[in-house]
Amino acid sequence: MSEKEDKLYKMRHSLAHLTAAAVKELWPTAKFGVGPVVKDGFYYDIDLGDVTISEADFSKIEKRMKKLIAKDQKFERLEKNVDEAIAWAKENNQPYKVELLNDLKRAGTTVAKDLDSKELGLESADGSKIEKVSFYKNGDFVDLCRGPHVNSTKEIGAFKLMRVAGAYWRGNENNPQMQRLYGVAFETQEELDTYLKNLEEAKMRDHRKLGKELDLYTFSNLVGSGLPLFTPRGTALRDVLAKYSNQLRKKFGFESVWTPHITKNDLYKKSGHWAKFSEELFLVKSQETKDEFVMKPMNCPHHAQIYVSSSRSYKDMPIRFLETTTDYRDEKTGELGGLNRVRALTQDDSHIFCRKDQIEQEIQQLLSAAGELYSQVGMKLTVRLSYRDDSDSYIGDLKLWESAQNQLKSAVEKNNLEYYEQEGEAAFYGPKIDFMAEDSIGRLHQVATVQLDFVQPERFELEYINQESLPERPVMIHCALLGSVERFMSVFIEHTAGWFPFWSAPEQIRILTINDTVADYVKKITDLLESNVLMEPVRYNEFRFSVDNRNESLGKKIREATTKKIPVQIIVGPKDQANNEVSIRTREKEEKVKLDSLIDYLSQVK
Repeated sequence: MSEKEDKLYKMRHSLAHLTAAAVKELWPTAKFGVGPVVKDGFYYDIDLGDVTISEADFSKIEKRMKKLIAKDQKFERLEKNVDEAIAWAKENNQPYKVELLNDLKRAGTTVAKDLDSKELGLESADGSKIEKVSFYKNGDFVDLCRGPHVNSTKEIGAFKLMRVAGAYWRGNENNPQMQRLYGVAFETQEELDTYLKNLEEAKMRDHRKLGKELDLYTFSNLVGSGLPLFTPRGTALRDVLAKYSNQLRKKFGFESVWTPHITKNDLYKKSGHWAKFSEELFLVKSQETKDEFVMKPMNCPHHAQIYVSSSRSYKDMPIRFLETTTDYRDEKTGELGGLNRVRALTQDDSHIFCRKDQIEQEIQQLLSAAGELYSQVGMKLTVRLSYRDDSDSYIGDLKLWESAQNQLKSAVEKNNLEYYEQEGEAAFYGPKIDFMAEDSIGRLHQVATVQLDFVQPERFELEYINQESLPERPVMIHCALLGSVERFMSVFIEHTAGWFPFWSAPEQIRILTINDTVADYVKKITDLLESNVLMEPVRYNEFRFSVDNRNESLGKKIREATTKKIPVQIIVGPKDQANNEVSIRTREKEEKVKLDSLIDYLSQVK
């Protein structure tokens, strides 16, 4: 953690504590759960009985917090043994703290970590019996807390309470429901103002809002939650993104394969996915046989079966398969949201089977492909190198892991990508690269990964004959450039605010007629568009256009085309026909273009 991150953590943790102090002054019977730091801020779980906090209460809570800050109260750390702490919690009518402390006393550190130990005053970190817990005091308010905090309230920066939501105690729906009060906090008012401005911008860019306004996709209760239906416009966007990904991968030597959408569960039992992910699988039963099937949640075991269907030599390596296909995962209903998380997700999936000495070269090519794609969509890439740690959670030879991790790092450095390394974040079967893309308002999104896999080649007994004429295991590399197409679309919609680059726009061009005297000239324009293609970045990409020749005013037609965020509007009137030209309107400018130069002009539109 950097010095700035450490400072922000302490400040946000102190604000959670201060929120509880202010609430306690306003509602003396308040009972408290936990109040951790979260991304950009903090929250505190509070039980006020019959009293419900609303946004109308935020100003008086904030006012009371600022009053406490102005007193320059010190944060004083206190210690009590566990029994004393339990007695304190009972005396102060804090039943949730009593429960946590009793669990700590009963279970020790190991289970305590599952109880959010950052909030519990935990002193022991080595599994030994817990003797003492810590409290923090500012003014008259005392709370069970491990800390750390700032030295005094004067060190607290700018903050704002944002929302309140219901939350079951300890996430269990059988427990009482509390009120979770959220806030955000930054070092300066300027940083807070920027955050709030970006938050409003993010609301305007919300892909759920824009998806409806731009007529890209819909959901149906009859179809089911998490199962999006894409309209012609949304399908056009999906198709061009998938086509671009396919073309990029084929440029780097990938070949298309196809696999069915259901499979016997035996495949996933052998691959190891059944043991880890069986609860996320949709189950399918045959009416003809006793076979039990599942809807495929991933494609790697299928591609391994294609690999193993033929004998392979070291001269054949690497072998590269691609498949853009829909997978199915039984995600929890509460975690579904727009296109971010769905139950039917389409992956631009890729698998490479290679020799160990080819890992770096293959990773290098995948990074080049990812760099090219995200450059086209205008998003800066950084990567996280996810390594193993010293635990027993990983499978495979340690020397192979070390070699693979070094090759990942070397490939990333040769591509001049910003990166950071993190131990303990590898998959159990191999190290990986997590791609993080920065959108136009500074948010980071994990968009795809490159993963090395030493396990499936072993489980499926994949082999090739090496130079010594002996069987040897290949390494399997998983990669998706877009990741989930649906999730990428949610990021792309918000990144562009619906103003897609010309090459990817669902409707690139709308031809707007001034009156009905130009029908023959419009036919000449549409014939020209239909007989040409846009070559970059997606080869042989037909122009996507429509004609608005309704008997409506030109102003209305322009407004409607702009609302649908169509990047190029071609306006056609009698003067344009007489001069053999068109009037072109984009977001940036309006200009006249000769008809015989139209295709060249459109090829330059970004």
